[in-house]
Amino acid sequence: MIRNALRLGRIWGIEIGIDWSWFIVFALITWTLSAHVFYFENPHWPPGAYWLTGVLTSLLFFASVLAHELGHSFVALRTGLPVRSITLFLFGGVAQIAREPSRPSQEFWIAVAGPAVSVALGLLFGLLALSAPARSPLEALAGWLSRINFLLALFNLLPGFPMDGGRVLRAVLWGTTGDLLKATRIASWAGRGIAYLIMLAGVLLVVLLGDWLSALWFLLIGLFLENAAASSYEQLALREALRRHRAGELLRPVDDRVAVPPDLSLEELVHGYILRTGQRCFPVIDASGRLLGIVGLHHVKGIPREVWASTPVAEAMTPVERVVKVGPDEPLDALMERMSVDGVNQVLVVEDGRLLGLVSRDRLIEFMKTRAELGI
Repeated sequence: MIRNALRLGRIWGIEIGIDWSWFIVFALITWTLSAHVFYFENPHWPPGAYWLTGVLTSLLFFASVLAHELGHSFVALRTGLPVRSITLFLFGGVAQIAREPSRPSQEFWIAVAGPAVSVALGLLFGLLALSAPARSPLEALAGWLSRINFLLALFNLLPGFPMDGGRVLRAVLWGTTGDLLKATRIASWAGRGIAYLIMLAGVLLVVLLGDWLSALWFLLIGLFLENAAASSYEQLALREALRRHRAGELLRPVDDRVAVPPDLSLEELVHGYILRTGQRCFPVIDASGRLLGIVGLHHVKGIPREVWASTPVAEAMTPVERVVKVGPDEPLDALMERMSVDGVNQVLVVEDGRLLGLVSRDRLIEFMKTRAELGI
């Protein structure tokens, strides 16, 4: 699910969305092309042609960014990695791949797929520009899109994580050293170094040319890349730490306080369990001890308040067949990926067909925060 974004639909099962910051860039690019680039390069066009061409060019540019991310996503799907969403935002686009690649070659081919699509689009638009009438809106549109797609490919191939070139670098280092964490650390250092160079270029633009607008973009892009490089390494380091812990360490054992009967009303669930215990999710177990499903706060919120008293838990719960179940020895990093891929907030911990307890997303996040505070 894409949060805080305008949803456009799905491609290959991947949810496509636009972050609200995208509209700022769309307006800025349209204005720059219409009022400056196309206007000064083609003064003979009729007035309305500048803005129409500018809008179409901006839309096709963001379609190109989407195609770039779909290139990554296509290879990820073909190699067995699920892709949750693609979001266009202030600095381009990002594909949310649900888990890390499992081998260097997988990382390499996913990384190069995006720039390969951009190069192909650059060639395609270049051919269109060559075949279009000279000084026409079509030539201007295609020529600019050809150049920008080549630049997009070139920029993304800079060898700094988490850019595509940085992922290629990480794949090479990973294959050479056999150590994913070490490879990520080196690639992240490279990414932060490139980010600082971009910010330095922004400062020089102000000092030497007085170009505040371009400098601002350089500084924003540099800050974004520096933060992304640092956080990407921290996230992987956390995953590596979680791999040493098991689901059994975090589970909440099932007893009368954390399990509810199927005939309990939602009204009783809210006031007798959720508000009283602070727990947000409960297994549903019948009188014989058989697990029927799981019910939580999000189930209750989906039912109108006026029918809580007459709606039993059994009608609102997620049936056991659709509940994610793991064993007590499941590593926490794999558990976190299961929650992400399946879009669930809790999983049941089962051993030999017997329910031991449940692990919630809140409990996992609390565990991660505590580790971070302790510096372990």
